[in-house]
Amino acid sequence: MLRAVPRPAPLTALVPGLAVVVAATLLAFGVQTVSHVLTASTAAVALGAVVRSTGLFRPSWKPATGFASKRLLRVAVVLLGLQLPLSQVRDLGWGGIALVLGVVVVTFLGTQLIGRALGLSPARSLLVATGFSICGASAIAAVRPATDADEEDVSTAVALVTLCGSLAIVVLPLLRGPLGLDVHEFGAWVGASVHDVGQVVATGDRVPGALTTAVVVKLSRVLLLAPLVALVVLNRRRSVGADTRERPPVLPFFVAAFVVAVLVRATGLLPDAALGAANRVQSVLLVAALFALGTGIDVPHLVRTGGRSLLLGLSSWVLVAGVALAGVHLLHVGA
Repeated sequence: MLRAVPRPAPLTALVPGLAVVVAATLLAFGVQTVSHVLTASTAAVALGAVVRSTGLFRPSWKPATGFASKRLLRVAVVLLGLQLPLSQVRDLGWGGIALVLGVVVVTFLGTQLIGRALGLSPARSLLVATGFSICGASAIAAVRPATDADEEDVSTAVALVTLCGSLAIVVLPLLRGPLGLDVHEFGAWVGASVHDVGQVVATGDRVPGALTTAVVVKLSRVLLLAPLVALVVLNRRRSVGADTRERPPVLPFFVAAFVVAVLVRATGLLPDAALGAANRVQSVLLVAALFALGTGIDVPHLVRTGGRSLLLGLSSWVLVAGVALAGVHLLHVGA
């Protein structure tokens, strides 16, 4: 039997919840303005979790939070493609490219193996692996259509990448001295190991001179989003066999649009003003979507039942940071 396609919520049903999403988004950016550690993305997820966990969430908000966590997040993924300059990937050299590939492959496969050893579902392990290896919530959203993940799997994966990425903003700069990293090596380490683009900016900015290298390496990781999604989907298509009703497209439409956005950026036809505007819109949509995803995080429930998931997240964080650090040293990236 064909699955029924859910109808979009009428606009009137979105109004109460959208007002809350807008207010939370503005508050999250306000927190970022006064904080040297919390990014707007982190604040948005935390606000959503507080709203859910304290019982403030209202059923009338659900159509809007569902719209933001799916539709707005997908638009944010597409606009992320306009931030990726292909020319800077070439400037990384073979060492930088090898670092990025190694980190993504080892983290993606290793996290799933750890998840399997912990007895977690393949869907949750896959979402966590994708978020930690590529670019946080954006990657989780991109790969979700190719999984059997439910809302709890998605919100848990987002919570884990947000938590560990926020810890990285504090911890990694403190480790720079003991590890003997110069400014550019530190930037390469940050770009190769921190999850969300905003978290990379916040971490790299804490060490003067490291930010440019961190962003270039990070955006090179993000470029692997589409190939990774395609590989996951092809594996899923093989697993469901000939049942075309269950076979997702090789690239979801919004991931294909992400690729188009990368190519459009590469043409150099878009003026800097347009790219800057797209970057700002992408940031706002992502923060709004993360608040909506945060409303799916019931902290007391997560504490009671999510010990293994938390262990997976922390293990994946140590794995990606360790592999990235080894790669920086072995391949002399940033030196």
